[in-house]
Amino acid sequence: MKSSNPVLRESVFKNVSHNSTNYMTINGTMNQLLLFLIVLFIGAYFSWANSIILLEYLTVIMISSIVLTIILAIIITFKKELAQSLGYVYALVEGFLLGLISIFFETMYPGIVINAIGLTFATAFIMLFIYKNKWIKVTEKFRIGMFCAIGAIMLLYVVSIILGFFGVSIPMIHSNGPLGIGFSLVVVTIAALSLILDFDLIEKLSNQHVPKYMESYGAFALLVTLIWLYLEILRLLAKLQSRR
Repeated sequence: MKSSNPVLRESVFKNVSHNSTNYMTINGTMNQLLLFLIVLFIGAYFSWANSIILLEYLTVIMISSIVLTIILAIIITFKKELAQSLGYVYALVEGFLLGLISIFFETMYPGIVINAIGLTFATAFIMLFIYKNKWIKVTEKFRIGMFCAIGAIMLLYVVSIILGFFGVSIPMIHSNGPLGIGFSLVVVTIAALSLILDFDLIEKLSNQHVPKYMESYGAFALLVTLIWLYLEILRLLAKLQSRR
């Protein structure tokens, strides 16, 4: 019962008390995810609507937002009960950051953001349909393979960031050639399959009667995966459109 999503791994639930009479449910988790998404869109709309003003301090704002979201994610991961409150803060800041990133892509490729949002939610519903119909079985081999794939992608991204400080880039990540597009397709696929692992773990946890506040934690974890999926789809669409 492991997930490739670091905030949905089984180990983070081992010390959770089971004495509550108010238990986590799948519907409750989905409702909480909806609330987080609403807050995220509010944050995104604010930065989008005020992008001209924010451009003057863009670098500072971007770095500050990234650092803050990382700190919040770490806190929530280790203090799961705080997801009920800090989850909203994370969603707001992440939305603010996504708004800035999205306006950058939208300026270069008009219409790309709405397409990326549509594809993200369409992919999520397709993955849920696939999971519900058991077309992909969540076996131990599948989990291990996903964990290795995601670890390799994250490591490659970290190396790319470090090399970027020295003016070196990895063409496979950023190019719009066949190799670069192929890489993005693989990453989008891995991000989409991560949703199936998350759905599986949330279902199992709801059957184990973990406390109600874990709905917020599960929703936060799904939000993290959806954000990753959206960003990767956005990058893929940008590569495709830049070839025209």
